[in-house]
Order: sequence, then structure tokens, then C-alpha cells
Amino acid sequence: MQGYILFLEKKVDKGRLKEMEFEGLVTSDKMDKTVIVSVERLEKHRVFKKYIRRRKVFKAHDERNECRLGDKVLIRQCRPLSKGKHWRVVSILKRQD
Repeated sequence: MQGYILFLEKKVDKGRLKEMEFEGLVTSDKMDKTVIVSVERLEKHRVFKKYIRRRKVFKAHDERNECRLGDKVLIRQCRPLSKGKHWRVVSILKRQD
């Protein structure tokens, strides 16, 4: 019986989400408690060795509706909050004036 419990504990540890964090710009704040954050990164082309700008858009949960258009925010991955929202706003790094 003890081996069975240990097996379940290992499975729970493997299933945990790796908490990823990204910095990005708020591109839309029109939804209630949700913002759209655009995250940009540089990636080197494997053949031409030239840097390419890649952009990905995430929906993030903003509990107090504090984020405004153009703010630089830090988002962290969390459990699914809705169909397309799996990120939470941790902090506002820089306000748009």
C-alpha cells in the first residue's frame, strides 16, 4: 500500500505546471478583468544567422482592472481561467503616460 501512495505522489509532482513569466505590452484593455498582452522576443535564424522579431499574444487576468493600454507588465502562467486565458498579471512594470 505504501508503494501505491508514493506512486501517486510522484505523478502529482510530474503534472505540475512550470511557471513561466514574460514581460510584454498591453495592447487591449477593453474586456472586464482581462487584458491582451503582446510579448516580443528575438530569435536567430538558423540558416541566415539574422535576428528575427517574433511576437505572441496572450490573454491575461487583471483582477482589479489596473492595466491600461501601453503599460509594460509582467505576466505569469497559471491554471486555466477560461477557454483562452491561462495567464495572470503579476505586476505593472512601467505605466504609459
